Amino acid sequence: MEESKLLDEDGMQKTLERLAEELLAKHKGGRLALVGIHTRGVILAERLKTLLQPDIPQLEQGTLDISLYRDDLNNLAALPKVQGSDIPFDVEGAPILLCDDVLYTGRTIRAAMNLLLDYGRPQFIELAVLVDRGHRELPIAPTYCGVEVKTEREEYVRVHFQEQDGGDALLHFQKENS
Repeated sequence: MEESKLLDEDGMQKTLERLAEELLAKHKGGRLALVGIHTRGVILAERLKTLLQPDIPQLEQGTLDISLYRDDLNNLAALPKVQGSDIPFDVEGAPILLCDDVLYTGRTIRAAMNLLLDYGRPQFIELAVLVDRGHRELPIAPTYCGVEVKTEREEYVRVHFQEQDGGDALLHFQKENS
């Protein structure tokens, strides 16, 4: 696979700051609960929380582990590593911002919404993603999107965060021609 860097550390920071500005335009001064999907969605939520905290007085945060809500459990070679969910606030009536690193088919987001609704009925659920790479299989679209990357199905993108990967970058992997 041929790898190319789409965003470096500076580009990632600017993208996160722009996402935060878009969120503040709608939610400044109000209440918002950031819910990250394990693993890199949690990091995205934490980064956004840091940028939003001064301007959103009622900012809460939680995490979701959708491992057991996946619709492809029967197709996996091994059982997924369950990390657990942590929703330390009342979901009932809460304005929720669901956070994930890459939006692809929409199946991860569907699973996350199913799990979240088991906790209660939020006021609304919005979706923030760092990358939208297209190829949706379900009618799911981001409310806030850092970058759109047009890919072929056999290609993929990977988000690297300092906290998980030792550096910030957005990478694109392209199938080599044979």
